Amino acid sequence: MTKSELIARLAEANPHLYQRDVERIVTTIFDEITAALVRGDRVELRGFGAFSTKARGARIGRNPRTGEAVHVAAKHIPYFKTGKQLRALLNAER
Repeated sequence: MTKSELIARLAEANPHLYQRDVERIVTTIFDEITAALVRGDRVELRGFGAFSTKARGARIGRNPRTGEAVHVAAKHIPYFKTGKQLRALLNAER
């Protein structure tokens, strides 16, 4: 599902809201999650999951085309851990 598909579904489910308002709400939520991760905070949505960042250390990698050793700098990556309720829904018999 893309962001625009999410906005369209939410607008259909909430006919009392304008689509532009739904778009503003979705964008604000994503922006706040992003800002929290940039600050190093953890974002937890009960039943859904938790967003956080993990540190990856510097390492020596390989260029797949040439096989040459390449230095890969340390970085932080986003990490998502599913919540218990979401895992249960995904693994429920259909």
